[in-house]
Amino acid sequence: MAAEVGIGRATCAAWARRRGGGGPARLLVVYGRAATASSPPRIDLHAFDAGASAVAADPLVSFVMGHEEDDAPRAIVVHPSGDEFVCATAKGCRLFKLVTEESSVHLFSKDAPTLQSIGPQKCLSFSTDGAKFAVGGEDGHLRIFHWPDLNLLLGEPKAHKSFRDMDISLDSEFLVSTSTDGSARIWNINEGAPLVNLSRSSDEKIECCCFSRDGNKPFLFCTLVKGHNVVTVVLDISNWKRIGYKRLLEKHISTLSVSLDGKYLALGSHDGDFCVVDVKKMEVLHLSKKVHLGSPISSIEFCPTERVVISTSHKWEAEVTKLDVPTDWKVWQMWLVLSCLFVTSAILFYAFFKHVVHLEP
Repeated sequence: MAAEVGIGRATCAAWARRRGGGGPARLLVVYGRAATASSPPRIDLHAFDAGASAVAADPLVSFVMGHEEDDAPRAIVVHPSGDEFVCATAKGCRLFKLVTEESSVHLFSKDAPTLQSIGPQKCLSFSTDGAKFAVGGEDGHLRIFHWPDLNLLLGEPKAHKSFRDMDISLDSEFLVSTSTDGSARIWNINEGAPLVNLSRSSDEKIECCCFSRDGNKPFLFCTLVKGHNVVTVVLDISNWKRIGYKRLLEKHISTLSVSLDGKYLALGSHDGDFCVVDVKKMEVLHLSKKVHLGSPISSIEFCPTERVVISTSHKWEAEVTKLDVPTDWKVWQMWLVLSCLFVTSAILFYAFFKHVVHLEP
């Protein structure tokens, strides 16, 4: 998808599910756009049409981030409530408030001095319950805040050489982080302290990481590079030991993410391909090639309500892809099937009862 003439590419993006005015949930897409010769860096908010699996062409609202190169959005993460989101720039992080009404959406910048001056951040992550917010910097500094008061729970200036990836576990107890030097660490959020360094041999590099999300036995997924081989490793979080591995995408991985229900794992490559994997079977169900031709995919995020992902890279425009995976049953579909079964059972019972009555002398 090419950007409109004069408008910067959407180099980062995120989903925002909003409920406003007592109406049904509304699905929005937040785009962070780079600057061009005729347009400053900005945030755009677009409506998403679930039926067509498409983002509306025109934004509902836009916000100019500034007029300097360092004001350009680098990453966006939305709070689980959908009320707020954080946007990273070269200067630090900016906080935004979303207000949704029946026919309009409003976007407000909020004052957050604690975040605004922390410098460039590589990784941003909210906990599932929305009570924790973590950032990992290019300088290797890890900060974990309580949300929304931004009280510092953990601050480690030398957590890594420089952050590569980061994720928070489903129960908000652990944080996993990886470094550009190939190391990986587990942090205990409640205790505000490092817990363990993940084991690896001298010729191995741990790069991308994310926790499982299905609510069953929790696992940690990591991509492991050893020479020219790249595999996805599964670790048991009770002891942080490896329990298996598989080569899922025949190339180097640039990003890793998991769906909100934990059923699917997405892997993006350095040359613009991505695949989606069934977590239970660890089998590839969907493969999209040349989505971001020749450019590393910087992020893949699953839609909260549909089997759709949005992917970004620094060279090409953000892309929305409908996944070729088994369709989930909607609540209304299940009720429809149950209603049909009930009606069918009632008809059969009536026919049987009527037949029995006719047979009696």
